[in-house]
Amino acid sequence: MTVDTETRPLPAARHARAAVAVLFFTNGALFANLLPRYPQIKEDLAIGNGAYGLAVAAFPAGAITAGLAAGLLIRRMGSARAAVLGTLLTGAGILAAGLAPSVALLATALFLAGAMDALTDVAQNAHGLRVQRLYGRSILNSLHAVWSIGAVTGGLMAAGAMALGLSLGVHLAVSAVVLVAAAVAALRFCLPGPDNEPEGVGPEGSGGLEGTGPEQRGTEGARGASRVGLVLAALVLIATAGTLVEDAGNSWAALYLSDELHASAPLAAWGFIALVGAQFIGRAIGDRLVDRFGQRAVARAGGLITASGMGVALAVPTLPGTVLGFALAGFGVATLVPAAMHEADALPGLKPGSGLTIVSWLMRLGFLLSPPVVGRVADAAGLRTGLLVIPAAGVLVVVLAGVLRARRG
Repeated sequence: MTVDTETRPLPAARHARAAVAVLFFTNGALFANLLPRYPQIKEDLAIGNGAYGLAVAAFPAGAITAGLAAGLLIRRMGSARAAVLGTLLTGAGILAAGLAPSVALLATALFLAGAMDALTDVAQNAHGLRVQRLYGRSILNSLHAVWSIGAVTGGLMAAGAMALGLSLGVHLAVSAVVLVAAAVAALRFCLPGPDNEPEGVGPEGSGGLEGTGPEQRGTEGARGASRVGLVLAALVLIATAGTLVEDAGNSWAALYLSDELHASAPLAAWGFIALVGAQFIGRAIGDRLVDRFGQRAVARAGGLITASGMGVALAVPTLPGTVLGFALAGFGVATLVPAAMHEADALPGLKPGSGLTIVSWLMRLGFLLSPPVVGRVADAAGLRTGLLVIPAAGVLVVVLAGVLRARRG
């Protein structure tokens, strides 16, 4: 490793890393401004838990519908431009959802916002991996940590807006304008040119089957493809477990604290804030933990923390204990989605970016399935019972963590 190789890309890489971090931040903050407002929207529309769960499931439904189209748009526009366009349209969809006068229009607006959010998510991760190749080391956890900072900031913005008595329309309009403007400003510092996946691949991008002769690949192809398929399925489930826990904070934390524990609206927002805040801490230290203990051990420990922390909070429901339970759940799943994306992107035998796209698309099933399932259970047995999905997700991670990499010896 020479000085030239180390220093030449650094200015462009630093600027691009800061720019893509802004995209992650704005993506986290946009939707987080709407989430603490869900109880108000539910009350204004006078709907039950089941109808509410179906309505908010429109967001991940839109994401799943549009997710596979993201690759085509990224190839045509470039990942940075696609991410900024997605940010603009996501902000518009969220504002429309906040102002929707009926359940049908709420679901329609959330569907469109979710579709645009999926575009932004895939595009910003693609650009982040492009910047990571310039660095030659992992930076994806840190970018997801910035997303968590954005989510906390958005939650705090919403709590502040409610405390100040701002109307839903004014609050969401101001937040959308500010965050979209930041994303547009960041575009000029992103990496220029098309996203040619094979170029500039650093140490982490090499490997897999590239160094294997065609005759060896032919001999082991069927068995290797079968194993890759099983590993990819397990990675999707691990990422989905992470999204299930995230969705609990997104869709149900404020409702649970306000309806069942009788917290005020600003205080109820702290369930979501605690989850994403602890998730940020986990992602901020995630790279160091993985380097020291291996992703497998980190994921298993996180699954145990999630299952035990939220399990105790649901078994003994108190306001401080429940906020702490959401925090432990957020910390426990902090590295799951970045780990699954990174592992999937490096699977042998797949085209560059294919594993990332599949995991990014299918993991949104957690966001799609969780709201209606939890809503139906909540209507039948109470929201406290419905939130048992969180400790269940932690147990699933413990069981499947073996597909992740152990500590490098």
